[in-house]
Formats: sequence, C-alpha cells, structure tokens
Amino acid sequence: MSIVTVQLGQCGNQIGHEVFSALCSDIRGTHGLCSKKENESYQDSCKERFFCEEESGVPVARAVLVDMEPKVISQTLSMAARSGHWKYSSHSHFCQKQGSGNNWANGYFVHGPKHKEAIVDLVQKEAEKCDRLGGFFTIMSMAGGTGSGLGAFVTQCLRDAFPASFILNHVVWPYGTGEVIVQNYNSVLTLSHLYHSSDALLVHENDVIHKICAQLMNIKQISFRDVNQVIAHQLGSVFQPTHTAGGGSGYSRNPLGDLMETLVPHPEFRMLGLRNIPQMPESSLPYSTFSWPGLIKHLRQMLIANAQMEEGIDWQVRPPHPGSSIPSTNKALHFNTSIANLVILRGKDVHGVDLGSFQDPSLYTSWLNPQDAFNAWKTPRAFNKYEKSAALVSNSQFLLKPLDSIVGKAWNMFASKAYLHQYTKFGIQEEDFLDCFTTLEQVISSYTNL
Repeated sequence: MSIVTVQLGQCGNQIGHEVFSALCSDIRGTHGLCSKKENESYQDSCKERFFCEEESGVPVARAVLVDMEPKVISQTLSMAARSGHWKYSSHSHFCQKQGSGNNWANGYFVHGPKHKEAIVDLVQKEAEKCDRLGGFFTIMSMAGGTGSGLGAFVTQCLRDAFPASFILNHVVWPYGTGEVIVQNYNSVLTLSHLYHSSDALLVHENDVIHKICAQLMNIKQISFRDVNQVIAHQLGSVFQPTHTAGGGSGYSRNPLGDLMETLVPHPEFRMLGLRNIPQMPESSLPYSTFSWPGLIKHLRQMLIANAQMEEGIDWQVRPPHPGSSIPSTNKALHFNTSIANLVILRGKDVHGVDLGSFQDPSLYTSWLNPQDAFNAWKTPRAFNKYEKSAALVSNSQFLLKPLDSIVGKAWNMFASKAYLHQYTKFGIQEEDFLDCFTTLEQVISSYTNL
C-alpha cells in the first residue's frame, strides 16, 4: 500500500526531503546482506510505498509540498531533482508569497480556509495515483506558524475528506530554550487540534536529536540539516518494509495501519516516541561490532529509563515488582510505563533474536495484556549500512515532562495575556485557548495515571 506524505512549512519540507533521500539511498544500496530475492521484494515494496515510477525511470516521491513562502520549496524541489536518483512531481506543491509570521492563528484561520481547496485538491490527486492508499503521513514543526497552524488545519481537512484513512502526524518539538517567543502557544494549539483529528502523533524533540548529533555523531558545528538527517534515518528505520508477526512471508501491507493497530489501543493515548540503536558516524562503522543481546538490552533500558540514546542511560532504573503498592518510589526513579511497544529489527540473524525482556508485564499498564502490548517486526535486509539495527516505537510516558513544561509556560503567558492580541486579531477567541489547555491537561493526566 502507498503512503502520501504531506510536507508542511519550512521544517516539514526540509525533513521530508531528507526522508525521501534516506529511503532512496537505502534501496539503492547494495549492502542488503540478504538474498537477491529478498532484496528485490524489499525494493519493490518500498517503491510502491513511497514513490511512483515515471516513464523516465526516475522514482517520483508521493508527496505534496505546502508552504506560505516559496524559498524552501524551490530549494527542496531542485535539490531532489539534482540528485538524479529521485524527484518530486512538478505539479504537487503549493506556495504563496508571504509566510504566517510564526503565528498559529494566521496559519489556521487565514491561510488555511483561503487555500483549502487548492491544497486538498493536490492531496486528492496524489491519493488517486495510488493503487491502494494506506494513509497520510504529515511532517510539521509545532513552533512556527505555517507548519503548526496550517498543518493543524490541513490535518483536519484530510480527516474530513478521507474519514476512513489513517493519518500519522510527525511533529517536531521545539528547542526548550526556544526559537520563537510564542512557540509555547503555537505548540499547545497544534497538539490539541491534532489530538482531535489525527490517529497518532510521532514526536521528535529537537533537543534530543541535537544531543545525538553532538555525542553520537561527533558533529562539531551542528546544522538543521544534520538534525534532519538523523530524524530521517530514524523514520526510515520504521517505515522501510518489514515482516510483521503474523504477516506470512511477504512484506507488511499497510505500515500506517499496522503501526496504529499495534501502538494505539485507546484514543486517549496517541503520543508515539522513536528510539534507534546503534547511531554513529559512517566512518566508525568498520570498527564496530554489535550483538543482538547487547542491542536489545540497551534498547530495553532506554525504554524504561526514558533515555533517548544509548549513551548516558541510567541503569539504576528497574521495573516495579508485580504487586508492589509503593508507586512513590517507582516514580522517584523515573520509571517510564508503557502502553504499547513495537521493536523493529533489521539485519543479520534477526529471526533468532530473543525479545522476551520486552514482554515483561511490569513494563506495561495493567489494563493491557503484555502479549497484546508488545509486537516485533523483522527483516534480514540491513538498513542504511548498519549490519544490525533496532528501532523502538513506543507509546509511553516519555513526553510527560516536555508536555507539562510547554503547557505550563503557555499557561503563564496566557494568564498574563502576553501576546494574546497577536492571536485574537486573526479570529481566535480566549475560549479556544482554554479548550486547548483542557484537552492537553486531560492527556497529561491520562499518561500520568498509567
């Protein structure tokens, strides 16, 4: 099945380009470490999922690019075409001359309704090119105006136009120190609206990815492109084809549907986090060896101690003993309770890997059977030059702290009416803000009580 990607705003378009580049370089790579037949079915499955073929033989990304300024889109289109390995369609982008000025309300209430028809029309055309539509993958930032405001509006339009399709929003969480003074308002408004229209939100935090670039990738001067490439690698490690548990010998049919089915058992819990292991500069790969037991042990501890990368994990954190009724000590050690987890293994000897440690009932909330809460997807085809690699997509309490912090900061500004006039002039009411705070307070409370 095919996925239509919708890239929104500067951040969404830049990440989208890196994602397609990563997918394309992976399928072109000869480092598959698997049989020729396996490699061919992997390549065909990826192409059907993310690209459509043109007569010229150059794969064309199944994507719609939207921004309120032309600069980033024209750069993105020409960079893709210059690569010679893939390109965007020349008819599937929409841009205007003036941006949203980092204002969510401008994106949602002004640009959204004004350009709704043109944007939905582009998405509709892209969807019609798919023999089998698996759903939509939107990429956006929460901090600015176009990605966040227009992104939330477009997601709502997708939900109305395609009520039965899956929608996964990839959301980039702003730096804690802030790029935009009103980013907390923009973030609260975006998250609460997406919570109503999206099936799940897959979140990457800029601060975390920045740390990975510095500590694992050893990059000295970190650019947005470096950050985006790490995000693209992580997304590729989830969306490239795999064999699902009950899927027989073929590659899984609908990655978005399979992802929702395994990870979102209840509409109150839609926040997904992603961790990858190993991550290192390409130059270090020849000197590194990895064993599956070692990778799995690290990945599990990253999950329960809520560590985002394999360096600096707190090994003191342990799951609570079944039947222990002392939640306070458990919380003091910051144990990260999960609703559902999905582990994706790629590379050599995947079929013999023991994942029993992820089926431990103490990792999960009590209302789900651990057999249902944990799933594994595998393929012997290696990903992106790593002989063995593992990804973990987790629906857990990982975002509680950042979410609580962003809602708290936004509320303090709202209580003193700071910058509110910038929003109300575009038609947003104070009641709308209050509704958004209520939605997110409910999300925080649900995840806290797991």
